[in-house]
Amino acid sequence: MAPCTREFVLLLGFLGFAIVVMMFFFQWDALPEVRGKQVSSQPQITTERIPEQQELRKKLLRETCDGDRDAFTEGKHSSDDLSVEELDNLIVDDKHCIIYCFIPKSKPYPDPKSINVDLVHDIDKLIYLNAFPKEEIEAKLKNYTKFMFVRDPFTRLISAYRDKFLQWHDEYYYRNFSREILRLYTNLTNPPQTVKEASVTELHPSFYNFIQYLLDPRTEEKQPFDLHWKQMYRQCHPCLIQYDFLGHQETLQQDAKQLLKMLKLENDIKFPPSYENMTSPTSVSEWFGTVPLEDRRKLYQLYEKDFRLFGYRRPGELLDG
Repeated sequence: MAPCTREFVLLLGFLGFAIVVMMFFFQWDALPEVRGKQVSSQPQITTERIPEQQELRKKLLRETCDGDRDAFTEGKHSSDDLSVEELDNLIVDDKHCIIYCFIPKSKPYPDPKSINVDLVHDIDKLIYLNAFPKEEIEAKLKNYTKFMFVRDPFTRLISAYRDKFLQWHDEYYYRNFSREILRLYTNLTNPPQTVKEASVTELHPSFYNFIQYLLDPRTEEKQPFDLHWKQMYRQCHPCLIQYDFLGHQETLQQDAKQLLKMLKLENDIKFPPSYENMTSPTSVSEWFGTVPLEDRRKLYQLYEKDFRLFGYRRPGELLDG
């Protein structure tokens, strides 16, 4: 494999896409009552301690993986065991030796390709890791700088529900998910056929209906979880792929700066401030107040690996009532 160059100006396209999209998305992913405010469930740290925090995240990840590797890897022994489909989320920049595991965010964001940002170039030319032969995949995973950004699992579910089931803009999610959820967990035996028909009466699944759907053992028997609520560890495989940088959306501004510094690009890319962790703990409690305690506990078990691997605290206020 040819050595990677450091043509920083060209790198703005890929890295600019990755971080600008994350910042733009998170800027608008706010519950109405806290949009425009800076609310954080994680303490902000000083600039000097950011590298230390990054090392602690990676150390926790390694130790958690090593503690029960089979449980976190679903029986796989190395990245070589991952199927082509399991590499769908990894985007490659060959020119600069970077791999970014992109965990889909919910709307109301526009498609990333529609964002009008001067720093973002050649987005249509994004290449995914599974487009390469197996030998090249392994070489890239071994030698490239790999990074990912994660989010509190329960907050992520609220975001997915608000977009996919409360908005009247997505025919695909209505036909493939909302209708089935309404049919299974409400008294409706024949819900409206289209999202337009449902919008007339503002008919949609409740948040609890969505949780019932996630907990129903029949759900994944029919088809894999949609990427907007599929567990993050199952999308980026952090116990099989050794990531060089683990960002949290709750500390996005700080982490983005640290990532640029690690790549020696802090003087080449500048981003506007963003609001960090826009969903407050109070709002999370209100959303899950509609979910019975036993189902909250089952939901935590379903997403417990994400909580543990990425250092998110167990939400005792939701589970110990």
